[in-house]
Amino acid sequence: MKKLVTFTALASILAITNANAAGFQLREQSAAAQGNAFAGATAGAENPSYAFFNAAGLTRQKGVQVNLGGTYIAPAAEAHNISGTGGGGTGEQHNIVHAAVAPNGSMSWQLDDKTVLGLGLNAPFGMITKYDANWAGSAHGNTSRFHSIAVTPMAARKVTDKLSLGAGFVVEHVRARLTSKAGGMYDTAVHGDTTDIGYQLGAMYEFTPDTRIGVGYRSEMKHKIKGQMDSTMAGPAHSFMNQDINCDLDLPATLSLGAYHKLNDKWELMGEYQRTYWSSFDRLDFVGEETGHPSTKSHIISRVYENWRDTNFYALGASYQIDNQWKARFGVAFDQSAVKRADRTPRIPDSDRIWYSFGLSYQYNDNLSFDMAYTYIQAKDAVVNSKENQKFGAATPEVYAEYKNSVKMWGLSLNYKF
Repeated sequence: MKKLVTFTALASILAITNANAAGFQLREQSAAAQGNAFAGATAGAENPSYAFFNAAGLTRQKGVQVNLGGTYIAPAAEAHNISGTGGGGTGEQHNIVHAAVAPNGSMSWQLDDKTVLGLGLNAPFGMITKYDANWAGSAHGNTSRFHSIAVTPMAARKVTDKLSLGAGFVVEHVRARLTSKAGGMYDTAVHGDTTDIGYQLGAMYEFTPDTRIGVGYRSEMKHKIKGQMDSTMAGPAHSFMNQDINCDLDLPATLSLGAYHKLNDKWELMGEYQRTYWSSFDRLDFVGEETGHPSTKSHIISRVYENWRDTNFYALGASYQIDNQWKARFGVAFDQSAVKRADRTPRIPDSDRIWYSFGLSYQYNDNLSFDMAYTYIQAKDAVVNSKENQKFGAATPEVYAEYKNSVKMWGLSLNYKF
């Protein structure tokens, strides 16, 4: 029972069914870049929102600018052909992933001809997943709420006429609340939060005024979540199931390469490659004060090996200048899953996906502009079969489910130059 309970409570801390990027990573930081499926985001630098991908691009921002926006993320995730040994409902589960709004904001302040300061505010994680309370896989997870906010002060400097360098500190706060039914009988909840610091680095090289490349790096974030585990379980296990806990959660580093080329007065072309180092997420150790057994001295309640892999993201995009005020954007992308079939769980039934994006930019006047974007993401069908997954202990009820996942995203932002 101890192994079952701890898997249920602790693997849950990452319980975000895939939203709009592999694993539980989100891409929602720029409506303009979304219109191109984030192709060329690391080299784009069209407004301050692109600094999330490459702080060096701030040197292209003049004066003082503010960019404010948000993305409405509407995932559609359904589980079919559900079966399991834990009892509860089988058949189908609809609307597993709930819609959410992810706000974003950024600003730039030009100090002189070579130096620009910037500030970014994003919600890189923030989704809700919810199964029926007594579904067949309730021992593996019912409800998952995960929210985060990241503040990034940045600076960039033009070191030569062609080369710019940038850097920043990422201050990220995460909060989670997750529920499940231990053994299909006892309501169990885990909740906690933490604030930690990482960094980002970037460089941009402009071969000509019409051609540039960029490279951006965001460091691994080593979060130490502190919180509480609560359960309705009574008897000798009560104190073990109701105690303070903590967990080390390592969010992966990312390396991005982007290219931008203005073909003529009408057309712009761009490409993007991103490597996300999910292999750093190799295991979860949850630690508590209670060991669960008098003869056990270790305070590690659970150790779950995740076996995630590094992923690749590829994108191609183009923009067309319709007239002096309107610009149309297009993009397609391939996003690789962070988990293989044998490592999928009901919490994160992740799979490869294809992006299709369209956007419009409107220049209202010299100071004010708007960006709008729509993206449809089609994920490959995914299968979760606990018999194939070595993370689950022998005491954990088995579950089988087939998933169909897709995502629709609407992005909107405004940019104002003072």
